Amino acid sequence: MKNKLITLKNLSGLLSDLKLKKLDIVFTNGCFDIIHPGHIHILQEAKSHGDILIVGLNSDRSVKNLKGKSRPINMESDRIKILCYIKHVDYVIVFNEDTPKELIELIEPNFLVKGGDYNKSEIVGADLVEKNKGSVIIIDLLGGYSTSSIIDRLEK
Repeated sequence: MKNKLITLKNLSGLLSDLKLKKLDIVFTNGCFDIIHPGHIHILQEAKSHGDILIVGLNSDRSVKNLKGKSRPINMESDRIKILCYIKHVDYVIVFNEDTPKELIELIEPNFLVKGGDYNKSEIVGADLVEKNKGSVIIIDLLGGYSTSSIIDRLEK
């Protein structure tokens, strides 16, 4: 497995290389706390829209801010490892903010992908991507899968 984890420090060099090769960059993001088939479906579909899929992963601190003090279930290092083992994912970058807006500004992806539980107006960075002539794609959810429902079942 190649090293798929990238940092802000080496992001600009990677982006220069990808853009020089005229590769279409797809970006998606999430907590990916408990990976389930719905996540895999979205990652597979996201990858199908371009050449390179970069996944923005919420840090442990970011997940705790968004989801509450009992989250994340899986530590950041474990979530990174799992995402890196998924063949559809080319690169993973961790962010501490509550939203990936700054990452999207830096990456300027050709495609911004989110799951069908979002409306376009709710997708952080959608306006930036479209301003740069990119596309925002909403992938239909694979029914019956959500991290919250898995946690609820485990707590019963």
